[in-house]
Amino acid sequence: MVKVIDVGRVVVKVLGREAGRKAVVVDVVDESYVVVTGPKSLTGVRRRRVNINHIEPTDKRVEIKRGASDEEVLKAVEAAGLVEYMRERVKPQFFGITKAEVR
Repeated sequence: MVKVIDVGRVVVKVLGREAGRKAVVVDVVDESYVVVTGPKSLTGVRRRRVNINHIEPTDKRVEIKRGASDEEVLKAVEAAGLVEYMRERVKPQFFGITKAEVR
């Protein structure tokens, strides 16, 4: 299954210290990396480059231009009425190696 990750897509981080938090894709670097932002004042996710294997796209999308600033992203999230949705944390489901499988 191909992930639909485009500019403005709301995603959930599934790995790392920000796992379970939502962010917005601001730029597509290449086929493996994207730039996301929370923005930090809203979700706690700072602007950073992320491997697409560490995020999961949602069905939500906001209208922003490529490379939008944190202020522009925040205004777009407010305009789309997604502020409370973005603040909600999600329990990430990672189907990788479990402790029982490690020897």
